[in-house]
Parts: sequence; C-alpha cells; structure tokens
Amino acid sequence: MNKKTIFWVLGIAIVALVIVAIFNNKSKDEYRVSVAKPEVRTLVETVVANGRIQPETEVVISSEVSGKILELPFREGAKVKKGDLLVRINPDLSQAALDRAEAALNNAKANKASADARVLQAEAQFKNNKLNKDRNERLYEDGAISKADYDNVMAQYENAEAEVMAAQESVKAATYSIRSAEASVKEARDSYSRTTIYAPMDGTISSLSVEEGEQVVGAMQMTGTEIMRVANLDVMEVLADVNESDIVRVAYNDTASIEVDAYIDRKFQGLVTEIANSATSTGLSADQVTNFEVKIRILPSSYQDLIENSRSGMAPFRPGMNATVDITTSTRENTISVPLASVTSRTDTTSAERSSVERLVGKKSEGEQEPVTCVFVVENEKVRLVPVETGVQDDQFIEIKSGLDEDMDVVSGPFDMVTQTLAPGDKVKVVSKDDLYKKD
Repeated sequence: MNKKTIFWVLGIAIVALVIVAIFNNKSKDEYRVSVAKPEVRTLVETVVANGRIQPETEVVISSEVSGKILELPFREGAKVKKGDLLVRINPDLSQAALDRAEAALNNAKANKASADARVLQAEAQFKNNKLNKDRNERLYEDGAISKADYDNVMAQYENAEAEVMAAQESVKAATYSIRSAEASVKEARDSYSRTTIYAPMDGTISSLSVEEGEQVVGAMQMTGTEIMRVANLDVMEVLADVNESDIVRVAYNDTASIEVDAYIDRKFQGLVTEIANSATSTGLSADQVTNFEVKIRILPSSYQDLIENSRSGMAPFRPGMNATVDITTSTRENTISVPLASVTSRTDTTSAERSSVERLVGKKSEGEQEPVTCVFVVENEKVRLVPVETGVQDDQFIEIKSGLDEDMDVVSGPFDMVTQTLAPGDKVKVVSKDDLYKKD
C-alpha cells in the first residue's frame, strides 16, 4: 500500500467512528430537567439601590465675616430653637469699620450744611449785584457812567450768578456724599450684625467643625469656613444611587422598603420624593458607571416605636448611615408566572429538532432573525419551544402575558441547559429539583 491509500483508509475509518459515535450519542441524548407549571401569583417588580441616610433639611452655617470665635454655646448633637445664638465672632474689626463709616457720614452731613450756607451767601451776593446792575443800567442809559464802569458792574453780576449755581451744585454733591456715607454705615452695621449667628430653624446640630477660639474666614472674601450644620432629624431620607438601566422605571411617589445596616432584620417604609435629571458618573471612560441620585423619604410612622423607646431621646437615624432600598416600580396581581430560569431567548423557533452533528460542531449561522423570548415545554418526554410575551418580574418569577396554559409543564432548570443546551425536539427526563444534580 502506498501512503495515499493508507491516508484514505484512515480517513474513512475516522469518519465511520464519528458517525457511529454520533448515532450512539443520539440514542442516548436525554437531559435531566426539572419542570414547573405556570401559576397565578402576585408579582412585585423592584429596583434595588444602595445609599446613605441624610436629613431632608440641613443648613450649613458659615460665617460671612472673618474673626476669632468668642462664643460657641452649643455642642454637636444639641437641639436648638429658631433664633438661638449659635456663634459669636470677635466684633472689634466690624465695630471699627462701623465707627469709621458713621464718622464719614457725620462729615458728609457737615459738608452739606456748609454747602447750604454757601448757597445762602451766594444768593445774597447775587441779589445785591442784581440791584447794583439795575441802577447802573439806568445810569448808563442816561449817560451818567462810562461804558467801562457799566461793563465792570455787569461782570460782577454774572460772577455772582455763577457763584449761586456753583453753590447749588455743591449742595447736590454733598447730598450724594451723605447717601454714600449712609450706605457705608448700613453695610458696616450689617457686617457688625453678622458677627452673631442665630439658628435659622428648629433642629439638631448634626455637625460641629470648629472650636471656641478658632479663626474663621468670612464668605465675603472667599468660601467661608463651615462652622456647623443644623438639621431636622425628625424627617430623614435616603440618598440612593440608581443605575441608568433602572432609573427609567422609577417614578415620584413610588413606595420603597428600606433596610438600614444599624437595624438588623428591620425594614422601614419610604416614598420617592426626588429624582435627579442629571447623572453622576464614576470610574474611567472604559468602565464608567452612570448612576442617578434618588431621594427616598423614610416615613416616620414606620419607626415611631424606635422614637418612643429611645433612652437617649435622640433620633433613631444618624446622617451617613448606610441603607439599601427596594423601590417598588410595578405590581401585578393574580397573573400567570413562571420561574425566571425558565425564560430564554432564541433566534430560531421553527425547527422541530436539531441534528446531532449540529449539536457537536455548532450551528454556523442563525440568520437575520430577531431573538424571540420563549420557554421549553415538555410533551411526551420531549421539549417544544413556545414563544411567550413577558411582563414584570421579581427576584424569582416573571409574568407571562400570553403563550402558556396553566396545565403545561415548563422546563425550569438547570439554567445553563435552558439558555444554551436544549433544542426543540430534545428528549428529556423530568426529575425533582432535589434530584436534578444527582448522579445516576
């Protein structure tokens, strides 16, 4: 035998062995699956997000003037009433500025009085010059005085008239100076008043950033030093980050279940009050995570017992506590549903059976068909692919709007078999979930 003949014989033998193996495997192809019948359930679709607790209303207290803190009556955690003194800052510089502004105002008023007197003096001089002009005008007409004397009288008259106008303008300037000085006094007095800061509302000092004797920078020059925060701890909320794929399902007034790490095995009720319009992006451009901030108010009625049983008298929640929220976005009552693992997506739902060769080497092309949502139904120990229309889902089941009857046996596992392995016409053996992964 030559080499060519040997290669042909070996090739035919290998093909024969593959064909025998294929047909043997085909006769033995039987998949162990579990089934579940479509059942009527109430499904609650939720969006899960993590966040932190914060007061719904919190005011940052910063100084508008620079100086040393002389008085700081309250400590962190203290409750305050609206109008209580929170901070007193050294007023020396502000007092000096106020004194300087008031002195400038008095000086402006004195200049105004001087300008008024000058007007009276100029008007009297002008009146005298006008009488002198009238007399000399008649004398000049009668030829009693020379032209030079008459011109001199007229010059004195015009000069007196100009003096009156100048004096009147000086009065206007002095008036404007007074207004400017009054504005400076008002500004200095306002700055002086800002050396004492009072509580803008009833609440609790949730954060204290400075101590008595420290120097603070006023907000008039730059970003002011944060002194403290006053918050209403009676109404708290969760600031949660919701992924962009879920935010479209969240709406105002959606209810939520809230779990707080500090209270194990306890759930609180919440209500969506705010949804951000702009996203907050984190991470690098390749792995960027886009989230939207959602605020969920914690309903006081769900933790009233914690308030009543509190020994410290403090609110049960502290700003910064970690929380997990389940936002209820949709509810379907008495609807047909199947386990989530039963639903898959396929591009070809028309073929009744897939060949064993195709099962081994894989299907080369799925065509241009759009994926169809479907389930596998067991009939006569074989599976049939049934397209279905799905709806809302929870963490275990998914709604089936159409395509299934309640008496059908729907394949519910294993998950990888439903999504990848099974094909229409495959032979299956139905076992319980407990026996699904046991070896024969």
